[in-house]
Amino acid sequence: MALPPAFLDELRARTPLHGLIGRKTRLARNGRQWKGCCPFHNEKTPSFYVYDDHFHCFGCGAHGDALTFLMRAEGASFPEAVERLAAEAGMEVPKPTPQVAAREKRARDLHGVLAAAEAAYRRRLFLPEGRAALDYLRKRGLSDETIARFGLGWSGEGRGALAAELKAEGIEPPQLVAAGLMKPRDPDRPEAGLSDMFFGRVMFPIRDRRGRTISFGGRILGDGQPKYVNGPETELFHKRQGLYGLDLAREGAFRGAALLVVEGYMDVIALHQAGFSGAVAPLGTALTAEQLELIWQLSPEPVLCFDGDAAGARAAARAADLALPLLSPERSLKLATLTGGEDPDTLLRKGGPRAFQPVLDAAKPLSAALYDLLTAGRPRQTPEQRTVLRNLLEEAARRIPDKVLSGDYRRTLLDRLFAETRRPFAPAGPRRRPWPGRGERPMGIPNPPRAPIDLPGIQLERARNLLAILLRHPLLLPEVEESLMTLDLPEGDCRALRTAMLDWLAAAETLDSAALTGHLAQCGMGNAVNWATRATGLCAAAHPAAQPKEALDGWWYFFGLLRGEAELLDDLARAERRLAETFDPDAQRQVIRLKGVLDAFRSGEFDPALDEGPVPGPKASRADTIG
Repeated sequence: MALPPAFLDELRARTPLHGLIGRKTRLARNGRQWKGCCPFHNEKTPSFYVYDDHFHCFGCGAHGDALTFLMRAEGASFPEAVERLAAEAGMEVPKPTPQVAAREKRARDLHGVLAAAEAAYRRRLFLPEGRAALDYLRKRGLSDETIARFGLGWSGEGRGALAAELKAEGIEPPQLVAAGLMKPRDPDRPEAGLSDMFFGRVMFPIRDRRGRTISFGGRILGDGQPKYVNGPETELFHKRQGLYGLDLAREGAFRGAALLVVEGYMDVIALHQAGFSGAVAPLGTALTAEQLELIWQLSPEPVLCFDGDAAGARAAARAADLALPLLSPERSLKLATLTGGEDPDTLLRKGGPRAFQPVLDAAKPLSAALYDLLTAGRPRQTPEQRTVLRNLLEEAARRIPDKVLSGDYRRTLLDRLFAETRRPFAPAGPRRRPWPGRGERPMGIPNPPRAPIDLPGIQLERARNLLAILLRHPLLLPEVEESLMTLDLPEGDCRALRTAMLDWLAAAETLDSAALTGHLAQCGMGNAVNWATRATGLCAAAHPAAQPKEALDGWWYFFGLLRGEAELLDDLARAERRLAETFDPDAQRQVIRLKGVLDAFRSGEFDPALDEGPVPGPKASRADTIG
C-alpha cells in the first residue's frame, strides 16, 4: 500500500535536509541555501546546492528530496529510507490497515471536493450575483491577475446553493461536511438538516505548501460580524499547522524574496501584488510554534510585520515570547512595526512598494526588538524598578536553550539597560594612559605564594578585592557599572553586595564611601562589608588612602582575571560597535580600557587559565598588600 501523502509531507518537513546531506559532504551556507561538492560525482568546484526541501547538482543533474538522497547515496530502498527518516524524526510509519487506506481515500476525495468548490466560488465571482464582491476586490486595488492567482471567489447568498451545484459532479452533502463546507443546523438534532458554512462572503482558498486547497476563509461584505470566518478543523485542515500564502511564499523565498509574516489575508495578497512575494499570514489565530517551524524551513531569519496599533504591539510581544525557547544560532527573527495604525494593505494602497520598503529595511533583529517589547511602559526611576527590569531581561535570555546564544542575548539586553540608566561619568582630570595599556601593574596588587590550586577560593578572593575597591572608592562606580554587571560573581555575599551597591548608586547624591557603607549596614549587610574589606589578603588599591588612578587600575586588574579572555574579546567587540555607532566618550574609554586588559593577558601578565591566582609582576610583592 502506498504511504499517505500527508505522512510523507510531514516526514520531509521534519527532516533538515542540509543536516542529512552534511553527513556525506561538507556544506557551507550560500545565501539562503547551502553549497558543497556533489557526493554523486567527483568534482573540485562545488556545484551541489541544498535548499529547504530539495537538492540539485548543476554538474551531474542529481535532484531530489531527503528520501531520494538516502536511496541514491546509500542504496536504500524506498521503505528503508522512510523507516530510517521516520525513526530520526520520531514518527511512526502508518501500517497498511484497511482503516488507513479508507482515511487516505477520503483525503484524496476531500482534495477533489475542495477543488470543485473553489472552481464554483471563482465562477460565481464573475457572475451578476458576485458583482458586489468583485467590485469590493477591485476597490481594494487588486488586479484580475492577482484575483485569479489567489483563486478568490464568491460564496453566493443562497443557502444550499453549493450543494446543489456540486451534486451534478457526484459530490454529496456528507462529503461537503467532511471538507468543512457545510455543517449541521443543530448538532443535537440531525433531522434539522445541513447549512452552508459560508454564504454572503468573499472566499479565500487556503492552500498547503504543495498548492492544494485544504480549506477556505470567508470575508463578509459590509460591517457584519464576524468579519472573517475560516473553515473548521478537518482531516486536511489544521489552523495551527498552516499559513495563508505558504505555497506562493515558498516559491518567492526560493527566488530570494524576504519571508514576511503579516496579520491578514489582504495584507498577504497586497504584498505579493506589490512584489513582496515572500508574504504569509497565520490562519485566524496568533502565530503558533508549528507555524514558526514552517517559516524557518523557508528562511533562517523571517521578518514579522505587525500592524501599527495596540493589537499589533500585543501580537509582536506574543510572537517574541513564543520564539525565545525555539531560537538557535541558525534561526532567528526580525520584527518590523508599522506606525499610525497602518497595516501593509493600507500602506501599499497609499504609497505603493516604495512606501513599504523602508518598513522592511528598518526591521530590527529580535535581540533589539525584544528589549523594546519588554521595557515598554515600565518605569525605571527607582532602584527597585530597575531591578525588576533587570530580572525581566535576564529571565527572557535564560529561556533561550543555546547557552552561548542565551549569554549573548543577556549581555545585549543588559547593555541597553545600562546605557539608558547609567550615570554620566566625569573624569576628575587629565591623567596619563592607564595600566594595563602601558604594561604596568598597579601598586598594591597582592602576590600570594604558590599553593595547591583552589579555583573557587581564588575566584572568591579576586571578587572580594574587586568589591572592596568599590566599597572604599565608590567614585569609580559610574565608570565601571556596566562591566561590573557582566561579571559572573560567586554566589552569596559577592552578588548581594554588587546588587546593593548598584541600587545605591542609582539614587545616591554623593558617591562617598562612608555613605555607601552606612547604607549597606542599614540594609543588613554590615557583615558582608566587613568580610569584603578585612585586611588579610587585601590589595593596596582597596585602601582608603589609595589614589583614584591606583584604585581604578586595581579594579580593572581583578575584572580581567574574573572575566577571562574569551569574554573580554566579546566585551571589546560590543564596545567597538557602540563606539562606531554613537561616538560616545564612555564607549571610547571602554574600548581603551578593554584593549589594555587584553594586552595584559597576551603579554603573560595574567594567568589565562585563571587557576593559579595573579601572576607576579615586576612591581608587585608581599609588601604591596595591606595587613
